[in-house]
Amino acid sequence: MPIIGRASVIDGDTLEIRSQRIRLWGVDAPEGRQTCERGGQTYRCGREAANALDGMIAGRPVTCAPRGRPDRYRRIVAVCSVGGRDIGAWMVEQGKALDFPSYSRRAYARQQASASAARRGVWAGAFQMPWEWRGR
Repeated sequence: MPIIGRASVIDGDTLEIRSQRIRLWGVDAPEGRQTCERGGQTYRCGREAANALDGMIAGRPVTCAPRGRPDRYRRIVAVCSVGGRDIGAWMVEQGKALDFPSYSRRAYARQQASASAARRGVWAGAFQMPWEWRGR
């Protein structure tokens, strides 16, 4: 059963709709405190990802279709869309999140290749994969 409503952005890959935390399926965005480098400057790529997600949603209703069981933090894992557009695909396409192959089976590989080739978002400089950053 889909979850539909106005969403609040928690971070670059997590939303909240009516007190339910929702993790975007198949993508991993830089963490809130994570930094990246672009043009020789350090910047908060995690914050930039969250701001991009907030701008993409722009207060419009979000529709989330749950996939599988909740994650280890008890968040619902779902493919979410705004105006019929897959939010995860958009985030990866913009270089604000990465295809998370451990879970996505490379569902967003095409969008990631496009972002990388165009040097959008994190691809414009140096960064650490979010799953590696969390592991350190």
